[in-house]
Amino acid sequence: MSTASQPVPRPVATRAVLRRGLRVIWGGMKTEPRPTIVAVIGSVLWASATVGTAWAIGYVTDQYIEPAVLQRRVEAAAMWTVFGVLVAVLVVNVIGVILRRVFATVAGFNLQARYRRDVTRQYLRLPLSWHHAHPSGQLLSNAHADVEATWQVFNPLPMAIGVVFMLFIAGTMMVLVDPFLAFIGLLVFPGLFAANVVFQRFMSPRITRAQQLRAEVAEVAHESFEAGLVVKSMGREEEETERFRTQTHELRDALIQVGRTRGVFEPVIEAIPTLGTLAVLGVGTWQVSRSELGAADVVQMAYLFSILAFPVRSLGWVLAELPRSVVGYDRVQHVLQAEGSMRYGPDTFADRGGPASSELEDVVYAHPGEDQPTITGVTLEIPEGSTTALVGPTGSGKTTLTNLALRLVDPDTGRVEIDGLDARRLQLGEIPAVATLVAQQTFMFDDSVRGNVTLGEDASDESVWEALRIAQAEGFVRELPDGLDTVIGERGGSLSGGQRQRIALARAVWRRPRLLVLDDATSAVDPSVEQAILAGLREARAGMTVLVVAYRMATITLADQVVYVEHGRVVDRGPHPELLARCQGYADLVHAYAREAAERAAVAEQEETA
Repeated sequence: MSTASQPVPRPVATRAVLRRGLRVIWGGMKTEPRPTIVAVIGSVLWASATVGTAWAIGYVTDQYIEPAVLQRRVEAAAMWTVFGVLVAVLVVNVIGVILRRVFATVAGFNLQARYRRDVTRQYLRLPLSWHHAHPSGQLLSNAHADVEATWQVFNPLPMAIGVVFMLFIAGTMMVLVDPFLAFIGLLVFPGLFAANVVFQRFMSPRITRAQQLRAEVAEVAHESFEAGLVVKSMGREEEETERFRTQTHELRDALIQVGRTRGVFEPVIEAIPTLGTLAVLGVGTWQVSRSELGAADVVQMAYLFSILAFPVRSLGWVLAELPRSVVGYDRVQHVLQAEGSMRYGPDTFADRGGPASSELEDVVYAHPGEDQPTITGVTLEIPEGSTTALVGPTGSGKTTLTNLALRLVDPDTGRVEIDGLDARRLQLGEIPAVATLVAQQTFMFDDSVRGNVTLGEDASDESVWEALRIAQAEGFVRELPDGLDTVIGERGGSLSGGQRQRIALARAVWRRPRLLVLDDATSAVDPSVEQAILAGLREARAGMTVLVVAYRMATITLADQVVYVEHGRVVDRGPHPELLARCQGYADLVHAYAREAAERAAVAEQEETA
């Protein structure tokens, strides 16, 4: 059990984070231009209305409130004018806020959906060898948490852009009202930016660490769930709980550090505009007392500072999100730029009816990270319409050969041909259209029996029942509560291992493949059921070629040719009786299989008589 995750870049300098973060933002804006533009327009409207509110308050104070106070009476027309001015500004503000929030959300979630699709497509393009080197929990984190972290910055982004526009308008208004008072007030903004830069410098490594730990927690959780049977059967609940507790406590501590940093800096950042407001009020009151400035001007400028205090914070939010965005983007790009995607060519199968032939020519293959090849110089011909049994001791490379035959992995050297065509030159989807694999470890979807057989394709009930009959699954499926429509649970949890294998066989048979590959696909069923399945396949085999990894004599004796494999090499091939006579390794292995089967039968008979 491992908690290793993909490499994550260490936190870099603030300038580098800012530069790279702005590149990520610009890329997102180019990807989703329309909602981003509308959100920015809304933010500009909101910024204009927010500053306009300060102007409106100054205007009504100067034109209506001060005269009313001096005259000690209020005219109805004046009241309606004040009301109309403030409502107009409010309406523009509300429209701007709605456009800003709605379309910023649309842009952010569109980007998340787009990148999740891109990551998923890349997962499907990458070969099995790449997936074997990356834990499933890490891949889930890439597609979910890392994508979300990358584009979370789009929530405060339009507001921050509006704030820049707001600062420009507000600064211009302040200078026009009184340059000296504007200078006093505008000293606040360098202080705010300096505080935000320091804030980002402290937050960057903490957020980077927290994002990495989120992925590690996801990996441990996924691994623990997948290994539920092992954990329970081995009595390792407490140890697994402790392993998960350690990771979650590390994440908790990292998030607490993030919270503490926010807790220290945010009050300071909030206090700076307040100090600016107090300075403006103090200096402005002194100027009013000297008749150098009107009360309305002071009210207008003080209000400007008070309403700018919160929006300016959005710049800090963007700066705080940038490290997390950059880390998430790097982790996603690790997937999107991964090497090893299978390449396809222009060829298609001319004949889509009848059995297919397959040939491996001088194939060499080594699993990633291994020095010694698993398969060495294998040449193997599987004639059309034949049944070929792969036999060999554990670890001899049988499963790897089946993966090569179906081009689930590509050989390091050598060729794999199907119907005489190089598998590398076939178009995407050509091989799955004519060839099907049934693995020993079957996977069931949390769907109905019908859905697991057809995988969502349109099919008549008769065709599904026919496939189930050949796979010896018709009997138990008819006894299920809803027959074909019975939902079998996650990974087929409501079925036995043998039942799952038979449904997986029916899934393959229903597609009427021209090449059917069985990798010990009947290991969980009784020998009598296995013989019935093989007889059904033989009966339906008129249109298919069968390659089977075999361990039982019933399977081996039905094969037209047997290929004996040791240490990744083909040692001998031919009909079963001939190999039994001339190949000592094959004879020893088959006799061992026979002894094991006899011992199992004897134990079963004793249990029945007892």
